[in-house]
Amino acid sequence: MHLLPAFAAAFSDDLAAMLAAPPWRRYWGGFALSRVEFARAPEGGALRWSGMDSGHGVCAVAFDRALLVGLLEARYSKGQARELRDPEGERITATEERLALTLTRQLSEVLAMRVRVAASAVGVELPSAPLAPMGAAAPARNAWALTITLSEPHSGSTARCFIAPDAQMMGLILQALQPERPQRAQRPAEPLGANLKLKLEGRLVSHEMTLEALFGLKVGDVIPVTVGRADVLLDEARLFTAAVAEHKGKLCLTSFEDAE
Repeated sequence: MHLLPAFAAAFSDDLAAMLAAPPWRRYWGGFALSRVEFARAPEGGALRWSGMDSGHGVCAVAFDRALLVGLLEARYSKGQARELRDPEGERITATEERLALTLTRQLSEVLAMRVRVAASAVGVELPSAPLAPMGAAAPARNAWALTITLSEPHSGSTARCFIAPDAQMMGLILQALQPERPQRAQRPAEPLGANLKLKLEGRLVSHEMTLEALFGLKVGDVIPVTVGRADVLLDEARLFTAAVAEHKGKLCLTSFEDAE
């Protein structure tokens, strides 16, 4: 997730280039791109979301109404600068809905192109497919979204739009952002027994005594024991018995037998 700003920066460069193109300036003219960043998708019913299927995932797109109305007013006022206003309570016109659909398609095309380029850089080739509108498609709860802030240069007022990739598209984005891991030198395969290490414990002697006798012990007392065959344990499980022998001043276990 900490690499998402790198994808947002690349998408921002793509979007800035597209906004400068003449076909786009017909719709976006008079507004400048201020910032693009990943954040949690906004919740609530204030935004109207539209979905667009790119063939390798669906993205949900929504606009501040102030941005849509500001774009329309800038277009029909012959480029005169005017401050963005809040159109709350005003009727949504068919012209505004058509503009939202056109802008949704444009932004979805840029995002789909950036996803294909990012995936290709890590060896995943995604086919280009025509976009298909999906109608209302609000993002899932706590979904990630690219938040795009645009500004009106003369008045300085700003408005936002949002692009929320679905789980499939977000997975492709995260896959493309994974850093390359250095390949480890392959070693010849070895039997499991050659690599598996176990810790065995030897119990040389045990002696039972009453609690009264234990509390009655004093310094210098001797507990008589006889060393016979030792128990060999693995995590307190008795696996073998073994004879106790001495070798160069050390006690060793030998003559292992399976414990019954």
